[in-house]
Amino acid sequence: MNLVLVAHGTRRPAGLAMIGDLAENVSRLLDRTVHVAFVDVLGPTPSEVLSSGAVAHQPTTVVPAFLSRGYHVRTDLPAHVAASGHPRVTVTPALGPSHQIARLVGEQLLKAGWRPGDSVILAAAGTSDPVARTDLHTTATLVSALTGSRVELAFAATGNPTVAEAVANARRRSGRPVAVASYLLADGIFAHQLRNSGADVVADPLGTHPRLARLIANRFHRARAPLAA
Repeated sequence: MNLVLVAHGTRRPAGLAMIGDLAENVSRLLDRTVHVAFVDVLGPTPSEVLSSGAVAHQPTTVVPAFLSRGYHVRTDLPAHVAASGHPRVTVTPALGPSHQIARLVGEQLLKAGWRPGDSVILAAAGTSDPVARTDLHTTATLVSALTGSRVELAFAATGNPTVAEAVANARRRSGRPVAVASYLLADGIFAHQLRNSGADVVADPLGTHPRLARLIANRFHRARAPLAA
């Protein structure tokens, strides 16, 4: 059984290192090599990994390391699987939305310095996909339940308000400190925008949370169980 972790991709060395470290941690947990593929910005692409000699023609499980079910998960990745010609691929659901991911978001916020009463902005990369936007609102609701206050959704790229606008609006409304919860997997240009949004507290991307590797390993394990039965 081959294992492939699919991420978005970034040219920032810190982001690539974060994805690489995440895959290595999952590999250690499963005692199996986890291959990495990227759907954008750089390669190897999922179709390239799936058609490579190390993976082709053997049962393969793919985990999309995405936090919502947007274009890359519902359209791009299936197209790569089809283009690879690989006959035995199982693709798991995306990582989010889920209660487990929401808890990681809350723990990252607390680690960054959030305190009860602070205004909270959930900062995502952004999307025009309606399914993904619904997923993002679901996560905002889950994080609201954890923090005990309303969490506003904002975007680093596609969508309104921008993170900087949301931070300014929250501070103007309440006068309280503003915390930004990063709904990003890894470091990159969007994470840089969050750090420069003017917020009092900015959480690290979820890829730095030590339990994310365990969550991904469990996705691989559950997908493999029916094939092993």
